[in-house]
Amino acid sequence: QVPLVESGGGLVQAGGSLRLSCAASGRSFGDYGVGWFRQAPGTERESVAAMSGSGVSIYYADSVKGRFTISRDDAKNTVFLQMNNLKPEDTAIYYCASASIPGLVVKDTRYRYWGQGTQVTVSS
Repeated sequence: QVPLVESGGGLVQAGGSLRLSCAASGRSFGDYGVGWFRQAPGTERESVAAMSGSGVSIYYADSVKGRFTISRDDAKNTVFLQMNNLKPEDTAIYYCASASIPGLVVKDTRYRYWGQGTQVTVSS
């Protein structure tokens, strides 16, 4: 089991920003695809952003394009999700995940390891 630990969630007003972090031990993010997902109550888990192991290929859901940015610090083996101009509909539990292949992975069933999630709440 590879522990992935998210942090950075919290309560923010609409229009505000948060930066989520996901740290891994025992697994290099640079070798595998990584993704951020979210799940709001009563909804299915959805992909928010993903990055290939090389960092060359990046995916964003249409709902977050231009507002969210996925990035990675290889020295710290940490992946980030910078979230700007947050909206109430962004409220959800956010999860990071590490895939079993180095390519860009969007579908959640292709991810092998998951963090415990961090709550993001955006007030109107």
